[in-house]
Amino acid sequence: MAETRWEEDSLGRREVPRNAYWGIQSLRAKENFPVSGLSSSTHLIRAYAQLKLAAVRANVALGGLDERRGSALATAGEEMAQGRFDGEFVVDVFQAGAGTSFHMNVNEVLTNRALEILGRPRGDYRE
Repeated sequence: MAETRWEEDSLGRREVPRNAYWGIQSLRAKENFPVSGLSSSTHLIRAYAQLKLAAVRANVALGGLDERRGSALATAGEEMAQGRFDGEFVVDVFQAGAGTSFHMNVNEVLTNRALEILGRPRGDYRE
């Protein structure tokens, strides 16, 4: 693996490529469900981005998310909706379950881009 960062979840620590916007959950799903080698449709990725963008805006408006984080997440969502991160979706399109792995892939990409906007390194999920 090229340059990496360490991420941790309830199953332990793993190395993730340093430049990846996806994280440990996407890595585990990629390894656990190598069904077809196909990634999700860009239409699905961009639709999910719109959904997440609406959720961010609603949470900021209702006071459940502060403006600073909300702004960073909104920018990340807008960029995702424009296709900037299409290559960051590493979870197989036919991954098992109810789409949880794909959803986590979306969350990790949005979060890591928002962290970057806030001046923090990817994978720094504390706080």
